[in-house]
Amino acid sequence: MPLRGLAKAKNFTLGPTAPMKTFTENIHKKTKEINAIKNHGKNHILTNHHDNENLYKYESEIKNDFDKIVPTLKEIARVQHHEDFIKIAQRISKENLGIDLPIHILDKSWVKPLDMRALYAWCSFKQHEKLSDNFFKNDPLTGGSGSFAAKEFEKFLLDCGIHLLDITPCSDGRLAHSIAYVMRIPFSSVRRRSHAGALFDIENTVNRWVKTEHKRYRENIPNEAHKDTRYLKVVTYHFSSVDPHHQGCAAHGSNDEIAAKEGSNKLLAFREAVENSFCCGASVDLLLIGLDTDTDSLKIHLSNSDGKIDLEKTISTLEIYKSTINFSKEDAEKEICQIISRKSSKDQLKGIDKFIYKLVVNNISQIDYVDKFHKGSYEDIGHAERFIGVGIGFKEVHLRNLTYFAHLDTVEEGAPDLDVGVKIFTGLNVSQDLPIPVVIRFDYSGTVPGAKERAIKDCKRVNNAISIRYKNLVDQGLLHTCLTIRDRDNIHSAQIIGMSLDKKTEEAH
Repeated sequence: MPLRGLAKAKNFTLGPTAPMKTFTENIHKKTKEINAIKNHGKNHILTNHHDNENLYKYESEIKNDFDKIVPTLKEIARVQHHEDFIKIAQRISKENLGIDLPIHILDKSWVKPLDMRALYAWCSFKQHEKLSDNFFKNDPLTGGSGSFAAKEFEKFLLDCGIHLLDITPCSDGRLAHSIAYVMRIPFSSVRRRSHAGALFDIENTVNRWVKTEHKRYRENIPNEAHKDTRYLKVVTYHFSSVDPHHQGCAAHGSNDEIAAKEGSNKLLAFREAVENSFCCGASVDLLLIGLDTDTDSLKIHLSNSDGKIDLEKTISTLEIYKSTINFSKEDAEKEICQIISRKSSKDQLKGIDKFIYKLVVNNISQIDYVDKFHKGSYEDIGHAERFIGVGIGFKEVHLRNLTYFAHLDTVEEGAPDLDVGVKIFTGLNVSQDLPIPVVIRFDYSGTVPGAKERAIKDCKRVNNAISIRYKNLVDQGLLHTCLTIRDRDNIHSAQIIGMSLDKKTEEAH
């Protein structure tokens, strides 16, 4: 893994360059070619247009909230020497962003230049807070626990012989929407943990499998232990059809073959770990999926007769989309079934093949989504994230290129993921003299005594480690942190418990 060495490097900026927003003549040419193929002026019969409209409305609202930060701060900067500056600044911020600015930063503007880096970070953190509040209060993606969509999907999973769906996408922000948008799965019905290169921790995943099976034995949740169902582990790697050599996965050197192989190796190692550690036929099902971050189409890898993932035997949702664009609903559904049946060498679709059918149909809507709202291929083919999310949680983030994830318990453990994120934002933000906003999150169980206090300590511990590891950036005001916790047992938003931007209390003498 090319970037793993950065974890121990004293100067992480000397490592391989992570993909940035790069637009060359060749890239534009390739994009036009893809769009020429896609922009046929006709939508697929299986596309859910109502969902597409709602999803686009949500995406636009949230991203606009973040993208208005810079223009708003520029407007505020122009009036910083006005007699009523604080009043004017607060009015502008409230009108444009819907948030209040910190007085202790604004009231220094008369004696020194306004700290725009601090204000930028503050606005980013407050926009995330608004996002979290809206997500948990209003369920804008209609996929919350207990929702109709979640209940129906969980029933469907059991019908497929799956009692838990565990998906690991790459931590790249271009995959943050892979659950709610690309696959159209209710977010509460899936366990999601992102890792750089989609290289999940096998031991931790085995522990989560044990907890799942224990709950089945003790509480019959989600079903009885004797039922013939399995834990499905999915890895989602990614590649770029527009610029495959530069805009693929940085953790795998933009080599999609390596990304697929390493994802397959992780999955097989996880299965082996379960089978070697437990008796009575304990095992898991596996699925490897490639995501084209330019078109949001999927490449689904099928398994051989011996249960091993075949890296060459794949189903392309984009190819299915094109081949069935002129079909009736009935004929399109029948053709998809036949394609999966032929590829899997099975007469009828059941189990995981039935689940794959669902993914294909769902993804057709997303292909049309990208076609209609993004002209067939995203303009931001590289990284364009707004903040880094560090820790455990972020159930509320389901938008492409909004957040780079670094799921970790300790900075030392998650250093490779975090270093990649900081490297990406060095190109996105620091190069423009803007700070890197880092939101630290630790979810906890409110039913467990002392869990909240431990989550707060975890936040502070990780925050301290970040301030040490990236001291140079912190000292320049080019990296700011926001500490948040959330009770996963209750449906409420994340709670801010502190920021690097908080007013410093002066020591009494």
